[in-house]
Amino acid sequence: MAQQIRDIMTADPVEVAPHVSVVDVAQRMRDEDIGAVLVIEDGYLRGLVTDRDLVVRVLAEGDGVGSRTVGEACSEDLLTVAPDDDVSRVVTLARHRAVRRLPVVENNQPVGIVSLGDLAVERDTDSALADISAADPNE
Repeated sequence: MAQQIRDIMTADPVEVAPHVSVVDVAQRMRDEDIGAVLVIEDGYLRGLVTDRDLVVRVLAEGDGVGSRTVGEACSEDLLTVAPDDDVSRVVTLARHRAVRRLPVVENNQPVGIVSLGDLAVERDTDSALADISAADPNE
């Protein structure tokens, strides 16, 4: 069983600049079968955008989707963790803050991302979330 976040995180997560179109980000999420992208500005983590953010903050508003940027859709008030953080501590943090994805930051630079699914697969292999997270994606 992994003890540190570095053992279960997704290293080298997809990163985009805040000026990138939400359409481009949505297409990249589709093509790479991912649900979250880090938003990086001047080398630093500015935010995190999820597929749900794109739907709720952009698509649901209707007009002008093509002109919207990921900087407008991303969450900026982020809870981050470090690669050396204990998995149990991060599970507790995610539970208390009700977050599904946490950027992993080292020396002020993003180095990974860890999701509830990653934590479930690691800690509770018999759970429905672990089964769903470990399954092959739908086509």
